[in-house]
Amino acid sequence: MDMDKSSGNGESRFSALLAAAAKLPGVRIDREAYLRTALRRHCSEEDIRRATEETPAAAGIPLDVLERVANESIRYETAKVSAISAATGLPGVLALPATVPADLAQYVGHMLRVSQKLAYLYSWPDLFSGEDDLDDETRSMLTLFFGVMAGTQVANDAVGKVAAAMAEHVAKQLPKKALTQGVVYPVVKKVAGYLGVEMTKQTFAKSASKAIPVVGAVVSGGFTFATFLPMAKRLKKHLSGLEIALPAGQVLVGEVVRDEEPSAAGEAKIPKRGRDWRIGRRRKEVEG
Repeated sequence: MDMDKSSGNGESRFSALLAAAAKLPGVRIDREAYLRTALRRHCSEEDIRRATEETPAAAGIPLDVLERVANESIRYETAKVSAISAATGLPGVLALPATVPADLAQYVGHMLRVSQKLAYLYSWPDLFSGEDDLDDETRSMLTLFFGVMAGTQVANDAVGKVAAAMAEHVAKQLPKKALTQGVVYPVVKKVAGYLGVEMTKQTFAKSASKAIPVVGAVVSGGFTFATFLPMAKRLKKHLSGLEIALPAGQVLVGEVVRDEEPSAAGEAKIPKRGRDWRIGRRRKEVEG
């Protein structure tokens, strides 16, 4: 019962922190503006137009290009969050009651920023509806993204299920039922509880790192860098390996496209499902 109570308290703490961080200035990323800016140096104007109107996958943007852009965004967010964390460590122990909560909030805010950027690069739809408060679907999806960043396998599996549902229906918005009522929702609650507990532990660690003026700045900034960077890379790796991220017309190495229908004579075959995306259901074929 104590474990259940701890998980419930953790879920409440995490949900409150997520909602507060989402209201911070600059946290919400404009999908179209971000993709235009991020892809400008790597893609043609036509590819950028298709990427913003549809998805980068639909535009056929290669995964190696998306990886370069994703790494640029990760480096930027990591440097920014680490610098802010270091700045909050300068005052020392007397300022802890103010600096630690502020540092945790901006840390979660940058997790939100990098999550959105990576999601948009790897062909997820707009996560925010433009309203001040988080809707249930976005809250659930961001919780799962954070779970992936934290290395929880159940979050990996749940994100994969949501992505598969979106790919199946070529959806342009998050699947509401799966995220608020279906089999994924209990996982969301479990992940939120885990994250709430872990962030409480991190708060204590942050407090210790900031106790000594100046030295605390170096330790706090280094601590943030050492945790944020691998978390962002973990999310990038997972999102880039999902089917919805696969560029149109590309088949994964070692896989074949099933259930094809012939086009006009002499033309290449196109999978039955979704000519716009040209991504069919794939099954690995083991030779020998």
